[in-house]
Amino acid sequence: MSPSNEPDLSERIAVFRHGLISRLLPDDLSADERRKEMRRIVEAEHIIPGTTRTHIAEGTLRDWMRAWRAGGFNALKPKPRIDDGSTRRLEPVVAERLLELKEADPHRSIRECIELVRREPIVTDTMCLSHSTVHRLFQRHELTRSNIERSDRGVDRRRFAFREAGQLWMSDVMHGPSVIGDSDARRRRKTYLIAFLDDATRVIPHAEFTFSESTKNFLPVMKQALLRRGLPERLYVDNGANYRSHHLSLVCAKLGIALIHAKPRSPQGKGKIERFFRTVRAQLIARLVPEDTTSLEALNRRLGAWVEGEYHRRPHRGLEGDTPLDRWSATAANVRYPDPDVGIDEMFLFEAKRKVQSDRTVSLDGRLYEVDASLIGEKVSLRFDPARPEGTVTVLHEGKRIEQARRVDPYANCFVKRHPHNGTPQTDEAPQDPPTGLAMRDLGSLSGNTTHDEHDDSDKDVAGGER
Repeated sequence: MSPSNEPDLSERIAVFRHGLISRLLPDDLSADERRKEMRRIVEAEHIIPGTTRTHIAEGTLRDWMRAWRAGGFNALKPKPRIDDGSTRRLEPVVAERLLELKEADPHRSIRECIELVRREPIVTDTMCLSHSTVHRLFQRHELTRSNIERSDRGVDRRRFAFREAGQLWMSDVMHGPSVIGDSDARRRRKTYLIAFLDDATRVIPHAEFTFSESTKNFLPVMKQALLRRGLPERLYVDNGANYRSHHLSLVCAKLGIALIHAKPRSPQGKGKIERFFRTVRAQLIARLVPEDTTSLEALNRRLGAWVEGEYHRRPHRGLEGDTPLDRWSATAANVRYPDPDVGIDEMFLFEAKRKVQSDRTVSLDGRLYEVDASLIGEKVSLRFDPARPEGTVTVLHEGKRIEQARRVDPYANCFVKRHPHNGTPQTDEAPQDPPTGLAMRDLGSLSGNTTHDEHDDSDKDVAGGER
């Protein structure tokens, strides 16, 4: 994420606060379990946006919980005066990127991580990135070499299962088959299966093959899962970059979902969804026919038919012989669904920062859009749905909605009147359709009609006695 796309500090603070108190909010926690969880939070070190402090007091946690219950997500935002604008040794966006690099390859040295992150625009020339600072960062997140080597020694791992639908969802990504790409019928592209699984019932709220496992592909799949099966209390995900995005944390915070990340190098907690992926490979992927991989849409149609028609209706060994749908029907009474007034569509829109060029255009995903001429040279925000490439693109300037961007029409631009001195456009009216050309097949008939008319006129002249 570039500095221009970095979210507002108050929003980052609110997301951080919700991430902590969401571990204390579920109603199924006993008083003793809640006390133990609060003690773990208080004793742990945290990277807190906007400050160099690393610990949270128990009273502060209780204040945040009261604020959440009284006013929801916005009540967790600090007052403006809390952020005094002082500099920090390690910016949160840089710390997040360093953690991503280390988690992607735990054997990567600190020096290599620093060199890689310095090549990115999030690091300025004056920013301090010392070896000791990064080492302390990795220590706090248990990513040093000694932490990794002893991570699996003496760990108490126990089988767990929630009782009610919606108490816990987990999500992960599986590498899928290759399909014919959209642009070139001769070239095949690799796919990724993004899936959500309800822990208590093994129901799949939604699963979909995409061409990438990025946040831009993950969030539309998550949106469909929420619309189909309601809002989970907890969402358990991997520690990859797409699961640590600010956008995902913000969506979960606004919807009251506790976002839980698996510890690095600890795949044991995802056993249920890994078993689902094994079932997909054995019962779906192995039975695909060539017609199923002619396009991404064809592959997803086949997946949807299999999930709803076979997987959900087959007795599951982990459910004591019940089918996932039977278990869902028996335990889903308390599942909450998105409130229509929440504006869930707006919540999942992506935002990109762009500078309006001198020809009043902005570029988004390889497409040119035209905006109001008064915005030339200004920085604007474009809000769009990544699942609908041809959908509406809304233009915002200084936080205010201005208009909907228009796809560039080169022909229409030929007829835009401009001021004779400063060259600014004078009208946005679309021209009439261009005149159609004269077809060669009509040339002879046109010539014949003219000749015939001339003969008729000549006859009239003679009849009138003028010749």
